[in-house]
Amino acid sequence: MLRQLSLAVVLLSAASVHSDEISVAVAANFASPMQKIAAEFEKDSGHTIVASFGSTGKFYAQIKAGAPFEVLLAADDETPARLEREGEGVAGSRFTYAVGKLVLWSRREGFVDGKGEVLGRNDFHHLALANPRLAPYGAAGVQTLQALGLLEKLRPKFVTAESITQAYQFVASGNAELGFVALSQVYRDGRIAEGSGWIVPPQLHDPIRQDAVLLTRGRGRQGPTALLEYLRGEKATSIIKSFGYER
Repeated sequence: MLRQLSLAVVLLSAASVHSDEISVAVAANFASPMQKIAAEFEKDSGHTIVASFGSTGKFYAQIKAGAPFEVLLAADDETPARLEREGEGVAGSRFTYAVGKLVLWSRREGFVDGKGEVLGRNDFHHLALANPRLAPYGAAGVQTLQALGLLEKLRPKFVTAESITQAYQFVASGNAELGFVALSQVYRDGRIAEGSGWIVPPQLHDPIRQDAVLLTRGRGRQGPTALLEYLRGEKATSIIKSFGYER
């Protein structure tokens, strides 16, 4: 019995030696899926995730300034590619973990119609969107308005948020009647869970390809590599799709 107990202690100690705490920078739109994925990954792998959520543009600046992130899950594909070119990302580690969808959303039932014609009616005071210079979903919102010929008409009504999370909060709080947010923020069980929304046709804006990349601080560590591999797997893919993303 004592020998069995000693062996169990040795195995537990060996497992802990190989468990990493992984510092991950995660695009704000991916917060809810990442929380679910992290719980499953930690249970399956024994590694621990320390996730920070925010805008991809700000994460880029922080990484360049020496922030100790090991993995970046961006809201675009340009930032990871740029970090790779600049030597901050590990060459060959980059891949698309999700393709995002944009939605025009209001917390009010029936306010946003299924074709987005509410934009043309212009019977609202404030339109929220993330800063298009920092957030790909904000840029996609601007492109959508350009494609519809409504950009200059509606620009005075913009309420510009620092991130897609703040854009969602502006609409959820009622400070803006409607806004462009990530579908993942309002999508549950195969539908928009509350309020009303128009899922923007993808041809109205550039594809929102969201890439992951292993950063140089994570090179050679088991945990960050395991996380990126896990994101490609069946369990993570199922969670990602349940929030309205494509792969």
